[in-house]
Amino acid sequence: MARALALKGSKKLLNAWAFYDWANSVYSLVISSAVFPIFYGALFRAAEIEKVTIFGGEIARAPLISYVTSLAFIFIAIVTPLISGIADYLGNKKIFLKFFCYLGALSCIGLYWFSLENIYFGLTCYFFGLVGFWVSFAINNSYLPDVAFPEQQDGISAKGFSLGYIGSVILLVFNLAMVMQPAVFGITDSGGEVAEIKAMKYSFISVGIWWILFSQYTFMHLPKGYKREGARTNIVLNGFKELKSVWKQLGTETRLKRYLGAFFVYSMAVQTIMLIATYFGEEEISWGTDGERTTGLIISILVIQIVAIFGATVTAYASKAYGNIKTLIFINIIWILLCVYAYFLQTPTDFYIAAGLVGVVMGGIQALSRSTYSKFLPETTDTTSFFSFYDVAEKIGIVIGTFLYGAVAQLTGSMRNSTIFLAVFFLVGAFLLTRVNKKTE
Repeated sequence: MARALALKGSKKLLNAWAFYDWANSVYSLVISSAVFPIFYGALFRAAEIEKVTIFGGEIARAPLISYVTSLAFIFIAIVTPLISGIADYLGNKKIFLKFFCYLGALSCIGLYWFSLENIYFGLTCYFFGLVGFWVSFAINNSYLPDVAFPEQQDGISAKGFSLGYIGSVILLVFNLAMVMQPAVFGITDSGGEVAEIKAMKYSFISVGIWWILFSQYTFMHLPKGYKREGARTNIVLNGFKELKSVWKQLGTETRLKRYLGAFFVYSMAVQTIMLIATYFGEEEISWGTDGERTTGLIISILVIQIVAIFGATVTAYASKAYGNIKTLIFINIIWILLCVYAYFLQTPTDFYIAAGLVGVVMGGIQALSRSTYSKFLPETTDTTSFFSFYDVAEKIGIVIGTFLYGAVAQLTGSMRNSTIFLAVFFLVGAFLLTRVNKKTE
């Protein structure tokens, strides 16, 4: 504990915290956003089927992955407070950061064996990859007020996301080279499997290795965490008790409560878009050949990541000039326009334009949301519980968002209709943000 306090605000500690974004963001890009969605669609196209029989019923590929994603986030929403309670009483949240980091990384490696014949194993690896990424991300987020002073938090939060975008782009470019020119890397057709698909599988392994390797710098410098005083009873359920305690404190923290309500609504849409954007592009855009589809989708994701570096930085400056809440309202308005635009996307060029615009606001809204919440926290050393509450709210939102997105797509037969549905969330989120700084009546 003394070491954490002594180092708070130091360049080494801030960089170590931000560097975890460099380590784990390759999952978010390569698995969630880029290569895996393309790989997943390619499996179904190669088998010349659009539906798969699972758990005794037939389901289309897009709703299937959406429902598995929703299920994973239900699990994440339950597990996060459990971990929070145990970590607070042990005074060691770093051990849980390590565990979920390794769980996610090894699950990524396990995706190498994903196939329609082994659909249950493949979806299990996909499931635990999500769990490992998001729970470790939540734990790392909870360190922000521990390692940075309030005036440092916008900047270091933006730096973390920027590092994540840079690192993930580097690995994605390498993976893109493998997929486009597999022969150069010694990858050839074999066992009835085309080289391009094999290259995608190797990219899953590269994500796991990258994640484990670069997280070591963060593990080396982050403190264990604060040990909470009090009787060590009902440790497993203490996380839920702490969420209840945080909920009670929100009764006197009006600004924080209003912000969380707005965040819950607009984050529901942001995270859903992050998780399904590539599936949308893969299915709804008129690509020429399979090769053009693969190249086009990966290039689109690269555009998002590169532009997002700029977006996160500009947003940090905008928040200094205009304030966090006004900046977030403006970003939500841009998201509304983007959702409406997405409904009309037809050509690859349309998709590239959308990708560039999404990049501008994607990094900004994530970084600023995290640091705004941290700024609004009351004076406390119990940061894990407050960030656990933040992450549970976010994950419940994702469950609702991904489930509704999948349901609308399944009922209407098109993912396109769901984009308008998401625009409504941004509209409500923007309205709720206007109330955050209003005086209590």
